Amino acid sequence: MLAAAATHPGDRLPPVRGRIDRDAPLASLTWFRTGGRAEILFRPADIEDLQDFLGGLDPDIDVTVIGIGANLLVRDGGVPGVVVTLGRPFSNIAFGDAGRVEAGAGTLGAALSRACRDRALAGTEFLSGIPGTVGGALRMNAGAYGSEVSDIVIDARLVDRGGDLHTLSKAELGMSYRHCAVPEGWIFVSACFQGVPGDSSEIACRMATIAGRRRSDQPIQVRTGGSTFKNPPGTSAWELVDAAGCRGLSVGGARVSERHCNFLINDGAATATDIETLGETIRARVLAHSGVKLEWEIRRIGKPAASPAGGPSR
Repeated sequence: MLAAAATHPGDRLPPVRGRIDRDAPLASLTWFRTGGRAEILFRPADIEDLQDFLGGLDPDIDVTVIGIGANLLVRDGGVPGVVVTLGRPFSNIAFGDAGRVEAGAGTLGAALSRACRDRALAGTEFLSGIPGTVGGALRMNAGAYGSEVSDIVIDARLVDRGGDLHTLSKAELGMSYRHCAVPEGWIFVSACFQGVPGDSSEIACRMATIAGRRRSDQPIQVRTGGSTFKNPPGTSAWELVDAAGCRGLSVGGARVSERHCNFLINDGAATATDIETLGETIRARVLAHSGVKLEWEIRRIGKPAASPAGGPSR
């Protein structure tokens, strides 16, 4: 008796109003501009479309959520199952009473900062210096320049793997440094934030200062994924990387930035394997030099390629 042919996840999908692509390339959706394909890429039309899709999806099919790919590495073997990305339908911003502002999970953090500036609401300026969406910022409790998302979030709405909608308070989100306690299978769809009345010109000045610091301190005009490693307690990841002699280190087409050595750069031909191998090489050298085990801040998804990358070089 012949075995049944393996089915593609695309053969077992519920009907949607949004867009579904099979075997979709993901490299162009990440800032590293490298990596494999998604078996299925789903762009829901709205929250209800997302709920219906997840509620009707075979529970054995994996679901992975991505934003604009700013702090993301897609491995070369691709991502099995369904990749969900929330676009324009999830990019709304609405202002309420007492300085409250609601933003969809697909909203760019910088766009939220600009909208609050125009309404003379302070508190979100730091988001202008963090590339990515509100959803990604919530998932990792993103922070910079002395502030983080947990300082301003009031509550968030999420859809669970079964398609049910939940509203979680700040306490229920369980946020800590670059972490939240929400189950991995739950998808942020919006959040409410608390702004503080301020002066638009002063807010704009703070945002300009942040932009200037980014331009001077970070390699922002290259293919990079932002900060690679979390800062260990009491020190900075870049200082540990530098002290371990990793500034300028390379693997294939991947290189440690000379400007800020907590940033990895795709020089143009790097594979995701090159980038991940370089990151693991750095972790090993830092551990050997200082005894500190660095943790990845960049999110890595998907399956590795079959063939290994080469070793590091100068």
